[in-house]
Amino acid sequence: MGNRRQARQYALQTLYLADTGKMDIASLAPYATEEEFERHLGAENYAFFKDLSEGAVKNQKEIDEIIAAHAKNWSVDRMSAVDRAILRMATYELLYSPEKTPAAAVIDEAIELSKKFSTDKSGSFINGLLDQIRKEKK
Repeated sequence: MGNRRQARQYALQTLYLADTGKMDIASLAPYATEEEFERHLGAENYAFFKDLSEGAVKNQKEIDEIIAAHAKNWSVDRMSAVDRAILRMATYELLYSPEKTPAAAVIDEAIELSKKFSTDKSGSFINGLLDQIRKEKK
């Protein structure tokens, strides 16, 4: 059975594929059928995965505006696709998700994903940006 970290990882990978392939998220099935995916993650974590990936896409315009407003000297389209996907997903979770995960946990998970999938410098970049977004949210 999967867990929330794994659900976030799959959401990141799905968002990355959607962004770099310019594919509609509904057409992405990179791992397995929905039934296999749900069985692997479990129903609750699969719902969490779907919320993160679909919510980040649905709210992408607003999320990108929020990220851009806090990214000093960086435009969203200049960021690496991995960092962009992590930031979109984490910003969605901080501001829009019905899950109400504590902000510190969202930021920690985003940093862990950046360590696994991005560059050595991405963690501090993502941490700083998400911390600014978290502070504004209050």
